[in-house]
Amino acid sequence: MTSTVGFLHTAAVHESTFTGLVEDVAPGMHTSHLVDESLLADARTRGGVDEDIGDRLLARLREAAIGADVIVCTCSTISGAAEARAEQIGVPVIRVDRPMAEAAVAAGARIAVVAALASTLGPTTELLREVATSAGSSLQITEYTGTDAWASFERGDQAGYLRSIAATVDAIPGPVDAIVLAQASMAGAVERCRADVPVFSSPRLAVERAVHVISI
Repeated sequence: MTSTVGFLHTAAVHESTFTGLVEDVAPGMHTSHLVDESLLADARTRGGVDEDIGDRLLARLREAAIGADVIVCTCSTISGAAEARAEQIGVPVIRVDRPMAEAAVAAGARIAVVAALASTLGPTTELLREVATSAGSSLQITEYTGTDAWASFERGDQAGYLRSIAATVDAIPGPVDAIVLAQASMAGAVERCRADVPVFSSPRLAVERAVHVISI
């Protein structure tokens, strides 16, 4: 039987991106997708994942688990809460940014985090510090928000969104050892950046981790 990677998204635009990545990383592997934009919208309004959002997130994860061998939550704002509910789901749950955080921490102690949504900065920096602590490393984190970028994303102006993210990255003053793009939607900006240090995005690394989890 062919294995399936299930995805929980908070934006429908991610479906084609992650389907393509699975086809590239593991040709023939199936994908399934569930989208609930309200989870991110409410988390932004309420300043995080409260009890109500957590209950709804759990319900969506259970839906996403139907027929899936692993679930990737592609929203950085809520993916930590999704990962924490893995034991209640019955299949592994991967937060989209954990493999990226591990790669960034391995690259060095001075990490710049770039986000288009301020609500993503907290979860991302907390994850980086958690990963560093587990690795016995210290971190110096600086945060940057591309304030105009998200408006472009919401208008459907993907090119403008990515240009704005790349401009924010290129304006980061040194020295840094690595730059982290906090949201999955930012991945396309990597090839537009002129930074001379590694710029990490989460989608491919998360898919590679999901495929690995299925294979073991």
